[in-house]
This record gives sequence, C-alpha cells and structure tokens, in this order.
Amino acid sequence: MTAQILDEPTTVIDETALTSDQPALATDQSAPAVREHATLSPEQVTEFGRELDALRAEVMASRGERDVQYIHKIVAVQRGLEVGGRAALMISILPPAWLAGTAALSAAKILENMELGHNILHGQWDWMRDPEIHSSTWEWDSVIPAEGWKHTHNLVHHTWTNVVGKDRDLGYTIFRMSADQPWKPRHLLQPLYNFGLAPLFEWGIALYDLELDEVQRGNKSPKKALRDAGGMLKKWGQQAAKDYLLFPLLSGPSALPALLGNVTANLARNIWTHTIIFCGHFPDGAEDFTEEQIEGETRAEWYLRQLRGSANLEGSTLFHIMSGNLSHQIEHHLFPDLPSNRYAEIAPRVRALCERYGLPYTTGPLSKQYLSTWARILRFSLPGAA
Repeated sequence: MTAQILDEPTTVIDETALTSDQPALATDQSAPAVREHATLSPEQVTEFGRELDALRAEVMASRGERDVQYIHKIVAVQRGLEVGGRAALMISILPPAWLAGTAALSAAKILENMELGHNILHGQWDWMRDPEIHSSTWEWDSVIPAEGWKHTHNLVHHTWTNVVGKDRDLGYTIFRMSADQPWKPRHLLQPLYNFGLAPLFEWGIALYDLELDEVQRGNKSPKKALRDAGGMLKKWGQQAAKDYLLFPLLSGPSALPALLGNVTANLARNIWTHTIIFCGHFPDGAEDFTEEQIEGETRAEWYLRQLRGSANLEGSTLFHIMSGNLSHQIEHHLFPDLPSNRYAEIAPRVRALCERYGLPYTTGPLSKQYLSTWARILRFSLPGAA
C-alpha cells in the first residue's frame, strides 16, 4: 500500500509546542530562561532553535515509502511473534515449547508497547492515513487506556519535561528525583518502590494516569476521575480476560504453563519498559528545572530544556528497535512527532549541532545509565540530597 503523505499529522495529539501550531521564536533577551543559558547569547539560542526547526521540517518533508515499508515490517514481525508465541504456548506442557513461546510472546509485547504503541500514540504515523496505525484508533496491548496515556504523557510530560511541580513524570508522584522536590519520610522507601514498580509498571502507570493527586488539589473533578477509573477497569478486565483466561483455556492440557507464559511475558515487557524509560530521564546529566527558570520560555529554549532533560542509550540496531527508539530519548523529546525510525538517522546531526554550540549531549551504554539512575533514586531518598 502506498501512503498518502500529508504536511502534518491528521490528528495533533501532543498538543505541545512541537508542531507548526507553535508560536514563532521569541527574542526577548530579558526572559529568565534566556539568562539561564550563560554559555550562549540570546542570538545563539534563537539560531540553535532555528536549526532544529529546519531539521524537523527536512525530515517531515522527506517522509515516504521507506518509512511506510519500515512500519509495515515492524507490524508484520510483531504479529508474527505474537501468533507464533501463542501457538507454542498451546503446547507448552513441553518445556522447549514453553521457552520458545514465552520468549516470542515477550518480544512481541515489547515491540507492540515500545516501537508501535508509544510511537503510534504520538501521531508519528498519522500522515499515512492508515486506520490500523493511527493515533485516534490504536489501543495498545496494555492495561493503560490509550486516551489517558495521551493526556498525561503526550500533553503534560512532553510540554513540561522535568519541570518540578509541572511534570508529574518527574518521580511519578511517588519518587523524589530532584533537590527542588521536598523530602518526606516516605522517600526513604523509594528504592523499594522502584523494585516493586518495575514488574508492575503498566499497572502503576494506569493508576498514575487517573491523576488522583490532581483530584485532591481540585484540578480535576471527581466525576472525571470516576469516568476515567471506569475506563481503566474496563481495560484491565479486557487484558486479564485475554491473557489470563482466554488463551490459557484454549491451550487445554497446557493451560497452566500457558498462563505462566503470559504472566512472564507481561512481566518481561514491564521490566524492560521501566528500564528504558527511567534510563532516558533520570541518569546523571539529565537535568530538572524550576517554574521560575522557564518563565518566558521561547521555542528555542524549550528545545534546550528537552536536550538538557533527556539522555540517550547506546546499542545495536536491534536494541534501538526493541527500545522503541527511546534509546534516542533526546531526539524523541526534541521531535516526538517524527517517525521513530528517523531518530538514529538524525542523532549524529543533533549531536554535532550540540558540539558546535557547546551544549551537553548525554549518552551512554544501558549498564552505565541504569546504575546512574539507581544512584539518583538512592541519593534523593535521603534528606538534604542535592
């Protein structure tokens, strides 16, 4: 199928300052956000933003058949892995079949969540006008309802990345990840929270997306919260029925090992997703900001905040695909609506641009970023940490 290419996604779901709807670059040299970048003049900040705008426009204009082929291939591979994995689990009373089926289903769920679901829900493929992979129709294989995710992730997180008091993803309302967040005795337990959150990540994010803390603050009506809770419970029921009732029962004598295979695949997907997301946002080098620092923020300064608040992961092509290309977290935060397969292509250009302007470009192997993230969680669990 040949896609019909549009200038912009048919549905703008990010609602952030990323698209052509964003106001033009400002040049107010008195804005606090401009003064924050002491190594760059206001003119350099503005030019840095213009260069990134030009890069985004270039990629947008070049979207075409190779991108279509890429996403169709990923969809086909993911579906093949899922069908093969579930078929193997139907005879999983045999240990080799259980291992093969569980591995295939785990890979399928990771691909569906990372390279497909997350990126489709950003509207990265809306320009194709393919209803199967459109942000308005996609519902992913997760207990997290897509609509709630698009609000808390695409709108809130990508707009206010790492701004204390605005970005709820900075600690997910339970972790202290910044010296600007007040310490409370419960933060002593946040290393334990993190151990528990990883295998149950989809469930934790589904609860987080209800925004119960916003209800307490009066920023969200109880009626809206109840409606969201109903949608969440419906999604939970659908996922549980599919993975823990339907497919195990269809497996007959292999029902119990098939159930175990489904549980294992979901746990593997959750742990992997948690690892990639945390390592892209919380290792050394990923900065946080105060509301005062972003007062009067221009488009160029928004770019700078995305750059300074994100971190990349180094690895193979397969690693990047299995991470949903969130291993290119910097490029994703700069351009969340670009097709994910383009991040590896533009990453060297973004890095060279940063070097030319003397700006940081935080990157490292998964092992290094993972240990660094844990060090931050441990450090900010204690009072007085900076």
